[in-house]
Amino acid sequence: MQVLRTPDERFAGLSDWPFAPHYATITDADGTSLRLHYVDEGPREAPVVLLMHGEPSWAYLYRRMISGLIAKGYRVVAPDLIGFGRSDKPTVRTDYTYERHVAWMSAWLTQIDLEGATLFCQDWGGLIGLRLVAAFPERFAAVAVGNTGLPIGTGWTDGFKAWLEFSQNTPVMPIGLIVNMGTGRDLTPEEIAAYDAPFPDESFKEGARQFPTLVPVTPEHGSVAENKAAWEVLSAFDKPFLTTFSDGDAVTRGGEAIFQAKVPGAAGQPHVIVSGGHFLQEDCPEVLTDLIDGLVRRAHA
Repeated sequence: MQVLRTPDERFAGLSDWPFAPHYATITDADGTSLRLHYVDEGPREAPVVLLMHGEPSWAYLYRRMISGLIAKGYRVVAPDLIGFGRSDKPTVRTDYTYERHVAWMSAWLTQIDLEGATLFCQDWGGLIGLRLVAAFPERFAAVAVGNTGLPIGTGWTDGFKAWLEFSQNTPVMPIGLIVNMGTGRDLTPEEIAAYDAPFPDESFKEGARQFPTLVPVTPEHGSVAENKAAWEVLSAFDKPFLTTFSDGDAVTRGGEAIFQAKVPGAAGQPHVIVSGGHFLQEDCPEVLTDLIDGLVRRAHA
C-alpha cells in the first residue's frame, strides 16, 4: 500500500484550531504502517467524550465542541479517519474498504485504551463508530448519534443518490465547498480553507472519493452482514443512547427512528431534532455540547 502524508505546514495557523496533534501508528493487515492523528485534550482522569467525524471532513469539524466540552471538564478525543485530516492517506481507492476502516479504528481505540467513553458520531463517524460500539460495548458508557446510520442494504434516500452521483463525477472534489454546502450557515473563507488543508491536490482525496461508494445501501454491497451483526449487539445495548439529528439534512432525514425503535438504551432519553444542515456540528455546536454534557451525566449518575 502506498501512502501520502499531508505536510505539517498545511495545518499551520488554521482558524480556531489551537489543539496539539497526537499520533498513533497502526498496522494494516498487509503490513503497511499508517499514522493516525487525533486530538486529545482535557484532564486524563475525566470522563471521555469521543467525537468521530465523517465524509469529507476531519476533526476540525468539532473544534467548537472540543473547546466547549473541555470547558465543562471532560477529556475530549477526536480522531481523523485514515484518508482524512492529518492522518495518512493511501493513494489507491480500492485500498479503502468499510471493513478496513473499522479495523484501523479498532486498532487505534484499543491502542490508546479508551474506557468509559461517550461517543458522539455523525455521517461515516457513525457507520464506523457504531461498529466500534458493537465490537467493544464494554468500552462505551453512552452514545449520541446525529445525521448518521448503520445501513444494511435496504435502500437510500434521494439526497444520498444525488451526493453519490456528484462525488463520483465531479472532476475536482471541492472539499471545503462541500462542507459549506452541507451547513445551514455560510462558512468563512478561513473555515473553508481549513477543510481543504488536508488535501494539497486530488491525489490526496482517494478516501473522500471512495467513501460514498462504500455505504451498504444495496444487498450486494460489502459489509451488509457485518452491519447486521452489529445491529444484533446494538439491539441489546442498554446504556444511554441519544439521537440528535438535524432538521436540514436531506441525506439522513428520518434516520433517528430506527435507533429509537431498536436500541434499548434509547428508551426514555430526551431525543431532539436540532436546527442545522448535514454538518450540524457547524450549525449548533453549543446545543450539541450541552446535550452531550447531559448524556454523560446520566451515564455516570
